[in-house]
Amino acid sequence: MRPDSSRPDSEAHLRADRVGVESARRIVLKVGTSTLTGGKAVVDPRRITALAEDVAAVVRQRREVIVVSSGAIVTGAGLLGQRRPVRGLSHKQALAAVGQPLLMQRYAAAFESLGLRVGQVLLTQRDFANRRQYVNARRTLEALLGMGIVPIVNENDTVSIEEIQIGDNDTLSALVANLVGADLLVILSDVEGLMTDDPRRHRDARLIPEVTRIDASVLRAARQSRTAQGVGGMATKITAARIATEAGVTTIVTGGERPQPLVRLLEGERHGTVFVPEPRPRSGRRRWLALGIPARGTVVIDDGAREALRRGGSLLAAGVVDVQGTFEPGEAILIRDTGGAEVARGVSSYPSAQVVRIMGIRSTEIARVLGVRAPKEVVHRDNLILAGNEGDRAVKRTR
Repeated sequence: MRPDSSRPDSEAHLRADRVGVESARRIVLKVGTSTLTGGKAVVDPRRITALAEDVAAVVRQRREVIVVSSGAIVTGAGLLGQRRPVRGLSHKQALAAVGQPLLMQRYAAAFESLGLRVGQVLLTQRDFANRRQYVNARRTLEALLGMGIVPIVNENDTVSIEEIQIGDNDTLSALVANLVGADLLVILSDVEGLMTDDPRRHRDARLIPEVTRIDASVLRAARQSRTAQGVGGMATKITAARIATEAGVTTIVTGGERPQPLVRLLEGERHGTVFVPEPRPRSGRRRWLALGIPARGTVVIDDGAREALRRGGSLLAAGVVDVQGTFEPGEAILIRDTGGAEVARGVSSYPSAQVVRIMGIRSTEIARVLGVRAPKEVVHRDNLILAGNEGDRAVKRTR
């Protein structure tokens, strides 16, 4: 049964023009391992060539494309002649270290033959969790685009535990789309899009052409609509679509097997599932805070501070009763009340060690305690969003 928040093909056909697909100027294209290998054990150089030709054709239209690419681990395994399933985190990270340079060489050769250069950008979760690093990563990507270079982005597999999981480059692509303010995110998959059921088991499974709201019915469809990587494969794509659309980025999940999928989408061809963006997305720091990046730590506040935040105030040291975890200035932190409920998340003005020293004291006493002039707010109201029913999405987890 079609989820409530999807539309029939005819309506989606009409609506697609209104969600900015054909007019997109800055595009993030996510390419998974299955698209690069065709289901085999090694990356197929012909597929990289085809991908480069698709992207180059779009760049010639005076559009910008950032490629988020998986494939480092399988490339490393192929180079070393390993065909068995990879076991163990350190083994996977070692294969990624071997495979990433070769994968980039193949991308560089394919794009160079088309008159384009590529630049490697390896990101970690910390690049998104720390506001300063987040801004620096954005400037780096924009500088590459400004020079006419196609950025090839991957998570830094050799140092990032979170990368070694099925489908998390889907989430990375959504974070990158948010980071650079993309108009369009296209996620290439080994299925045609979000289906009503698993097409490998049910011949009557139908494509859901458009999703206007990611609700429980869409999540159920994602669990039923498998990719070759397993049930989680489509679920992570839905998570990515949620992140991107909440930031105002139109998102399309579509099959990577058809020739020039990106060019054809931008020319108006309707394929895959379109996820319609929020009409009034957040901007700036609030958009960054709402990404759901794991917070670096937690501060616990009293009832008075909780009410002050709900009224639109800043978090002052006087209202802090406990500090958990370690964080630095500019990093996202979780704010909880004494009952453990999530109140907000925000950007800390202080390192955790200093918050411990000043918690419970008046703002006028901070300089005396620390011996230096310092901000009077632990978290300024401009760097804070409320959680859940208080006005913004609750923070999912801490780190």
